Amino acid sequence: MTNEGKEKPRFYTCDCFTTDNIFLEEYKLHVRFVSEQQFRLDYQALLKKLGCVTDEQFEGVLNKISQEVARRKYLGVTSAQRAAAIKDMYQPLHPHVYHLQESYLASEFKQIVEYCQSSNATEEGLLDLLEEQAAPRVYRFPLFDKSFCEDLMEELEHFEQSGAPKGRPNTMNQYGILLNELGFDEHFITPLREQYLLPLTSLLYPDCGGRCLDSHKAFVVKYDMNEDLDLSYHYDNAEVTLNVSLGKEFTEGNLYFGDMRQVPVSETECSEVEHRVTEGLLHRGQHMHGALPISSGQRWNLIIWMRASQERNKQCPMCNRTPTLVEAEGFADGFTKHSEPPQNISCALT
Repeated sequence: MTNEGKEKPRFYTCDCFTTDNIFLEEYKLHVRFVSEQQFRLDYQALLKKLGCVTDEQFEGVLNKISQEVARRKYLGVTSAQRAAAIKDMYQPLHPHVYHLQESYLASEFKQIVEYCQSSNATEEGLLDLLEEQAAPRVYRFPLFDKSFCEDLMEELEHFEQSGAPKGRPNTMNQYGILLNELGFDEHFITPLREQYLLPLTSLLYPDCGGRCLDSHKAFVVKYDMNEDLDLSYHYDNAEVTLNVSLGKEFTEGNLYFGDMRQVPVSETECSEVEHRVTEGLLHRGQHMHGALPISSGQRWNLIIWMRASQERNKQCPMCNRTPTLVEAEGFADGFTKHSEPPQNISCALT
């Protein structure tokens, strides 16, 4: 059965996108900004403890926040403009990497998917095929063939070195590529999510939308000795996240996981997880995590934030409120106006 010809749902963002979870890199702090008065009341004392002691430093913080709010406000328009410019001016080095082929996938991963699609598949049976990490419900498995990772890396570096416009992936990663702007969504990321990842997440994460993931945000982040070295402790705007190590050569830079974001940091003990090239890590989006600094080389990671509208329509995972919807482009932040499950996807009640 196919959904061809059926109207695709329209996706929205929550109005908190322009006000909440603004990351201040210098102070390793996420903040909410509605007005200067509110911000001073909520954060001025805390920022002083973190080293923001002069009026000039505080004005600098306000200026950075103002720039980030403006970036977010016009993100849909500027992203669409960049995508159009890229399509017009950029000549891919490896056009084949934009269309997912089974030959790109590791044989072990295809066997795992085949098991998940069988009529007798169970979570227990699937866990026997996966490498569970020290952190709870974090799973590692071979995902891509090494030669595909090398071709994809060459393509991404070719784009990075081109004169085409580029947008940053999010507030925490300064260096990387938004894959929807580069043209990867329709023929690569979407079929990867729908045909290969959904069978796994349905068994592993039915309690947090794993059976009804109907949109995503995909991007690549880069860690380099002269750029971003690490990634601060955070949670994702996702129900389930896939993190794939693409390359290149690097040392250290493992991921670390704490607890779910509802658990106070003072009650959390972190576990380190090794990230190996060609392998993917699956985890819950609200599972707090970060990346330790690399000590040499350069590392590229593919990140897919997978979203379930039926879950997030009840409560926005970023502001913990009933979402107030704002029109946006593409998959936006994965909210819809309808609570019915997507066609052919059964979503577990939580």
